[in-house]
Amino acid sequence: MITIRPSAERGHVKFDWLNTKHTFSFGSYYDPKYMGFGDLLVINEDKIAPGKGFGTHGHQDMEIVTYVIEGELEHKDSIGNGETISRGEVQRMSAGTGIRHSEFNHSSQKEVHLLQIWIVPAQKNLEPSYEQKIFSEEEKKGKLCLLVSPEGKNNSLKIHQNVNVWSAILGENEKIAHSLANNDYAWIQLVKGELELNNQTINAGDGVAIKEEDLLTIKSNQEDSEFLLFHFVN
Repeated sequence: MITIRPSAERGHVKFDWLNTKHTFSFGSYYDPKYMGFGDLLVINEDKIAPGKGFGTHGHQDMEIVTYVIEGELEHKDSIGNGETISRGEVQRMSAGTGIRHSEFNHSSQKEVHLLQIWIVPAQKNLEPSYEQKIFSEEEKKGKLCLLVSPEGKNNSLKIHQNVNVWSAILGENEKIAHSLANNDYAWIQLVKGELELNNQTINAGDGVAIKEEDLLTIKSNQEDSEFLLFHFVN
């Protein structure tokens, strides 16, 4: 079963420094039909103005993945990390027993465009931890590149949940396939471009909930269609 979550129907909040779209209920946006999908709780598409950002705030018992689409995001946290996350880099922060951090666009000219993703951990009260890695364009072109996994395999970031997160960038008419076991479920978030997923068309910003499918056939209708695939293993 494939259910499309159209981009235009997402929650939309705009401030003078932040333009954000919420796939699932978050903050002031509430829709009882969209309270997450399994252990995938949040996908926010944020555009942060130059010189602005989120001040220091706290999280607990959440796996937070940040995927930078364009620009650079400055991160500082209460466990001693101070990093800049650029296009091609992915951050995994396990909030565990509690962590405080800030996220800031330190550019004076360019906005930063990113996806922030929250995944419920398999275990509560973990020790807070942080990882960040670069995944090149070449690693994603024409194939699935593993970004996040429970074991941290193949140079991926380690997450405390039974999910593999992949990214791919497909050329026009390029096609890939991905198998799911009987009880697995998945989500695709299209960053840019246009795809055909099992013969259904999805556009930039769309999300797709996937259950009870054995095989995903993904074909790009445009050059450089970029997407994330979340595969939750039961």
